Amino acid sequence: MNKLKAYIQLARIDKPIGIYLLLWPSLLGLLLGILQSGSSNIKNFIIVFIGSVLVRSCGCIINDISDYKIDRLVTRTANRPLASGTISILEAWVFFIILGFASIILLIFTNPLTIKISIFFAVLIILYPLTKRFFLAPQFILGITFGSGCLIAYSLESSYFTTSLAIMYLGIIAWIVSFDTYYALEDKEDDLRININSTAILWGGHAVIYAQILHLIFYGSLLYLAIINKFSFYFVIVFIGLMITYFYQNRLIKKSKFLEAFKANNWIGLICVLGFIFEIFLIN
Repeated sequence: MNKLKAYIQLARIDKPIGIYLLLWPSLLGLLLGILQSGSSNIKNFIIVFIGSVLVRSCGCIINDISDYKIDRLVTRTANRPLASGTISILEAWVFFIILGFASIILLIFTNPLTIKISIFFAVLIILYPLTKRFFLAPQFILGITFGSGCLIAYSLESSYFTTSLAIMYLGIIAWIVSFDTYYALEDKEDDLRININSTAILWGGHAVIYAQILHLIFYGSLLYLAIINKFSFYFVIVFIGLMITYFYQNRLIKKSKFLEAFKANNWIGLICVLGFIFEIFLIN
């Protein structure tokens, strides 16, 4: 039972916030694809849900394999299964391969374009943990990599890449860099001590304001999408909800509750997805 618990912790199944923050951008991409193609398939929603769990779990495992020695030196991560020795490196690799194989099986139910995009970004997911050692702003690599969920999910419904998709992807990258900067602020002191890079360190005293600007850029991309796709006036309600959450998040930041501010992005993603669902399935 303890071993099973350790595997669950290794894949972060016990901390689903990461799954949600991968799922919401992917669902936005899928919904945009449905909007562009004019049709939908329930199978693709199932693929996105399962894929988000598998990809996030694989990302966590490869991250811990790469960082287990570093994790031992950081208060927040010292008790992770690999850092504490509960699971061996070999066992972690076997688990990663099993989940990777499951991801490949899932791709069989997609299409050639989705498979090509997925393979490209799978390589980036594997390489991402290394970027924290030599790239000053690894959050941008994270944004490009995990924001790709919107591209992959979009390709399930449409093969025509549009301006709307490009704007959505760039906006999602900005959003991911923003909330992962808050996450990095939680570990800033430890990261400085062990020479790990992050935007929280690179931007110093300006980290919060830069993250807030990136967050508003994401909102701006949603506004552009709403206008270009002729969303109804009801979408204003979505923006009211987003701004309320934005100000709540900023209150948490002022109190240095960076981890709570990071988690608040789950509600932002949920509001966005519900807004798109309303527009696509109930209004259009």
